[in-house]
Amino acid sequence: MAKKESGSRCSMCGVTDSPSNPVVTVLDGLNLCTDCIKFIDDARDSELGRRKKDVSVKTEPEATSVPKPREIKEFLDQYIIGQDEAKKYLSVAVYNHYKRINQASQDDDVDIEKSNIILVGPTGTGKTLLAKTIARLLNVPFTIVDATVLTEAGYVGEDIESLLTRLLQACDYDVEQAERGIVFIDEIDKIARKSDNPSITRDVSGEGVQQGLLKLLEGSTVLVPPNGGRKHPEQKLIPVDTKNILFICGGAFDGIERKIASRLNTHVVGYGHDEAGRKRQRENLMRYVMPQDLKSFGLIPEIIGRLPVLTSLEPLDKAALRRILVEPKNAIIRQYKKMFLLDGVELEFTDDALDLIVDKAIEYKLGARGLRSIVETIMVDAMYDVPSSSISKFTVDAEYVARQLEKANFEKTKMTD
Repeated sequence: MAKKESGSRCSMCGVTDSPSNPVVTVLDGLNLCTDCIKFIDDARDSELGRRKKDVSVKTEPEATSVPKPREIKEFLDQYIIGQDEAKKYLSVAVYNHYKRINQASQDDDVDIEKSNIILVGPTGTGKTLLAKTIARLLNVPFTIVDATVLTEAGYVGEDIESLLTRLLQACDYDVEQAERGIVFIDEIDKIARKSDNPSITRDVSGEGVQQGLLKLLEGSTVLVPPNGGRKHPEQKLIPVDTKNILFICGGAFDGIERKIASRLNTHVVGYGHDEAGRKRQRENLMRYVMPQDLKSFGLIPEIIGRLPVLTSLEPLDKAALRRILVEPKNAIIRQYKKMFLLDGVELEFTDDALDLIVDKAIEYKLGARGLRSIVETIMVDAMYDVPSSSISKFTVDAEYVARQLEKANFEKTKMTD
């Protein structure tokens, strides 16, 4: 360890040891004062930063380093059950986007534009999970932002540019990395135009936000406040080019089925029609969603044009929910089994218990997100008692599930059609 020797001189600058600038022995025969040590540290940090920047420029990933669409979908299949059509659209769009970025330096007359994505589907079908999983595979900066908090500049709420603040924070304010990231804008349907006539009132959280999003989606240099919130004249702003940022928008668009049905003219007249078949037809209407349906719902044509990839997510049926419980790498049942295993207890769910959990999720209209809530309610007593017990195995059957749900008053909170 370095130590101070009385009366010693710095080998670099020759200054004598003093309380204000102490000299320490770094190696035998090598003495350095505090100022020289700081100078060496600063020079080292500067050189390392320069080399890191040079390496990042020289080792920019080639197009071949981006997983192929089929490989992206296979990765998504490990974490997300079903939604094959949405996975295919996303895989192709993401692959083409990063292939376009990596080939941007080539001198060519053809300018490939980016393909932002919009996902339409009921709540709990996996819109956010799809975007998160793709970002994990590509190892790029990723952030999720909620469109409901955004307002026009000058009004209470967050400015549009705060979307990019979150992306900068996700990569420690490395602008170069942020300009290759992914932004998932959730609840995009909540900024739909509130009226067919935009001149009636000032729609500051609807059409006004859509107008503000245009410059981000199309690709332009935006001045971003480093800490989010409102911009003010004395604040230092960070310029961010959104040309290579992929925007994925998701929304439930509750009620858009009526717009689709009206366009397809699916109303049935007569007494002999099968009611079950008609209900099934209504549930599957989302797969027929088109840009004109989004326009009827309240999105302005300009923003629809900047979200060229439109795909829908199907409602999850009983078979899909059952697979979601046990099959993915991070399946809910696997998570609970691992938690119990950390206490030395083997956890087992019977088939009839899993079927009952799925039935309740469908009955309560909670979707995949509700499976976690139901299992947590069922397991809370066991997680409280088992760590203090001496048992080595705990089995959850249908009777235990029914008893725990009744105890938690789940039946009283059941939603009705």
